[in-house]
Amino acid sequence: MFVRISAVVLLALLSGCVSTTGSDAETTAQLPQPQPAKTKAVDFHKNTASAEKIAARLWASGLSEEQLLDASELEDLWLRIQAQLSFKVPQTRAIVEQRNFYTDNQAYLDKVAGRAQPFLYYIVQELEKRQMPLELALLPIVESAFDPLATSPANAVGMWQFMPVTGKRFGLAQNTWYDGRRDVVQSTQAALDYLQYLYDTLEHDWLNAIAAYNAGEGRIMRAIKANQKRRLPTDFWSLDLPAETTIYIPRLLALVDILQRPEEFQIVWKFIANEPKITVVDVGSQVDLAIAADLANMSVADLQALNPGFSQWATAPDGPHQLVLPIEQAELFNQALANTPVTQLMQFKPYRVKSGDNLGVIARRYQTSVDVLVRLNKLSGNTIRIGQELLIPNSTNQSTSTQSIAANDSAQSSNGEMTEHIIQRGDTLWDLSRKYDVTVAQLRNWNKLSVNSVLNEGQRIQLWSNSPLQTATQQTRTVNYRVRPGDSLVKIAQRFSITVADIVKWNNINTERYLQPGQQLTLLVDATAV
Repeated sequence: MFVRISAVVLLALLSGCVSTTGSDAETTAQLPQPQPAKTKAVDFHKNTASAEKIAARLWASGLSEEQLLDASELEDLWLRIQAQLSFKVPQTRAIVEQRNFYTDNQAYLDKVAGRAQPFLYYIVQELEKRQMPLELALLPIVESAFDPLATSPANAVGMWQFMPVTGKRFGLAQNTWYDGRRDVVQSTQAALDYLQYLYDTLEHDWLNAIAAYNAGEGRIMRAIKANQKRRLPTDFWSLDLPAETTIYIPRLLALVDILQRPEEFQIVWKFIANEPKITVVDVGSQVDLAIAADLANMSVADLQALNPGFSQWATAPDGPHQLVLPIEQAELFNQALANTPVTQLMQFKPYRVKSGDNLGVIARRYQTSVDVLVRLNKLSGNTIRIGQELLIPNSTNQSTSTQSIAANDSAQSSNGEMTEHIIQRGDTLWDLSRKYDVTVAQLRNWNKLSVNSVLNEGQRIQLWSNSPLQTATQQTRTVNYRVRPGDSLVKIAQRFSITVADIVKWNNINTERYLQPGQQLTLLVDATAV
């Protein structure tokens, strides 16, 4: 007999099981409190139906009431998605083949989870707000493996793989300063707008809508009309579609199947904390990304990894001027921004060479030197041409600008100690920029890579130790994890990217005895990885 738990009670449990190391006051504030816990938990699950689905799924797993009431695993964002999946997954040959590919490539899914970690909560939250299927949160895996810098041979760009025309159609600006298709927040909004439009247009059939996202609405509409003329069904499985599209839906449904039944396929979905990771701050004017990073007390590489839409050293002159920041850095950034004059937000400004200009004239006009202009713009000599774009140091911030030029020279040079990274299967420049705390632009410059360059397994990538970027310090968080049926030390270690030895040490485990369902474990995990 199914025992239904009050949604309010279950929701109230969601907030007390994961804590970040800190002061006693901070730790106490994170413990479950009757009314505040309820309010916080509502941010995680927008409706009682979600909580009841979670309760039903946990009861079905055979947990006792005491074990059920420990909601530590509900802190996993994958479980939040899993509890709201609604698509039926037929066991067709195409789906089984795609599922076998994923289940044979655990390392690939691990990389995907690492890339998704900063952004997945935002995507899930947007889907819930719009009451759209949570299966769509898995679509970026099919499209780009969650790589915001991905570019297809057909010039589809970004995590959601927008073509230029479709991107503009749904409000994504594309210019030399900014490409909204790479902006994770803006492209997510555009992708969900597009998918909702396709659903409304194509007989309110989500599989047809998703197929149209891949093949184009015109192609799907023609296939539907062709079947209607022949009095045939118009569901996805009955349509005559291009080969790429006929495999596109099975790829998504294979992921849905694996997320619904990970234990059956011996797959571990890397833990992602069920909490917001990023927020959007509107600066209000053009800002140099190096200055913005300094105001937020983070490295330029980390800032650019969250804001891959910006193609230059600053936000676009005509906007957008919104920055995606780690949620814990936003308050610090806003405080620093409020105390920084607008004139101090730019180290450089763009200048287009006019008739009669030379470097000496421009240097005198903007109170700088010819040498600075040559170094900043990487000129081989003093010759410039009409219409050429130059960067000019901000005269109100000359000392900072000069330091930045020197740092830029150092960062782009090949002096100092060099480190090599051998490309592994699935590596991307975005991955490497996060791993080594360098910018994608530096990686391309050091290795003479174009925007469309493809990384090959075994390829050697050079990184230089004299990068001026800050080194990120690891922060840990404590996860109170209750062992589930089928768990092992190896699976738990894999899920949280820690070692079996550490789990044994932290919990004084007798390795000659089996883990028991319901057993409580304390885990210290990298806060930036979850």
